[in-house]
Amino acid sequence: MNYRFNSEVSITSNDNVILQGLLTIPEKAPAIIIFSHGSGSSRFSKRNRLVAEYLNGKNFGTLLFDLLTTEEDKFYDYRFNIELLTKRLASATGWLEKFPSAKDCRIGYFGASTGAASALAAAANLPQIGAVVSRGGRPDLAMDNLLRVEAPVLLIVGSLDTEVLELNKDAYRKLHCEKKLEVVDGATHLFEEPGTMDKVSKLAAAWFQKYLQPVKV
Repeated sequence: MNYRFNSEVSITSNDNVILQGLLTIPEKAPAIIIFSHGSGSSRFSKRNRLVAEYLNGKNFGTLLFDLLTTEEDKFYDYRFNIELLTKRLASATGWLEKFPSAKDCRIGYFGASTGAASALAAAANLPQIGAVVSRGGRPDLAMDNLLRVEAPVLLIVGSLDTEVLELNKDAYRKLHCEKKLEVVDGATHLFEEPGTMDKVSKLAAAWFQKYLQPVKV
């Protein structure tokens, strides 16, 4: 596959923190998916990289980046500071929109665990976000923002992740946008069971393919 860009990047957030990331943009990508990882994870997350590689194969660009610095990630309060994570995600979005190789690409979000809360909160404030996918997400941590989300939202939850499934059902009822709740049979919170992450990847790709096609002019 040919790429417009495929390399490590450094993103300066609005609070002047340098965040490290990996940006991959296939030559004919119609959109780029920004990953918002969960607590204690990073751009090296095996599960998010698996999804990113699948999306790359479907011609989508991906940006995996660290929402927190190595030092910040040592502290529990930072990991669950949804307001800070949301601002960092919005900063990365603004940075990507100005990146030359990302020109004319639409933008979507893929959030996991607490990262799904920041993805939904950021989407509520950024109408240009074309679609959001949540994997094992905690949308309850962004409940006050859900009514303002206009982007189509796909919530993916494992059937054995019972507590988080109930939280997602509550969030689903509160969302007024185009929405869908997909329950992956036999999966727990981290989707560690064989084949479950493959299902997540396929569901996410189908959602982005549906809602992130180039805008017709």
